Amino acid sequence: MAEISFIWCPGPLGRLERMNRFDVAVKLGIPLQMAQKHGIPTKMTDAEFAELDANPPPWLAQSRANRTGKPVWVELECVVCGYREQVRPKKWWPTFTYISCDFHDIGDVPAPEDGLYREEIDGIGSRFVAIVDTPPNR
Repeated sequence: MAEISFIWCPGPLGRLERMNRFDVAVKLGIPLQMAQKHGIPTKMTDAEFAELDANPPPWLAQSRANRTGKPVWVELECVVCGYREQVRPKKWWPTFTYISCDFHDIGDVPAPEDGLYREEIDGIGSRFVAIVDTPPNR
């Protein structure tokens, strides 16, 4: 029978804290697909992440050098309930006034300022609706 060993580390419940590949990709500012392609493990300790971040392999150093200033990840937060999600921004997204979960009533979102036209755009992230307030066309 194989012997199972555990690493003891001070922390919540005495377990070694690990982050998943998605969290590593967000922290590194790279797409999840790039993390998978270059063998980022499914789980990584904070120490392993710190080492990777401090001494990036050539592919990560090149990715950082090629950055254009556009965000790789953005955080969306529902104005009603505060639910948050990290997602890759899309070129087609307009500038949002508000973001809400798709199951909230439009009445739960703050009302538009006087004279503004309100539009709802579905399909933002996994569950959001974008609220865009704009002046009417004249």
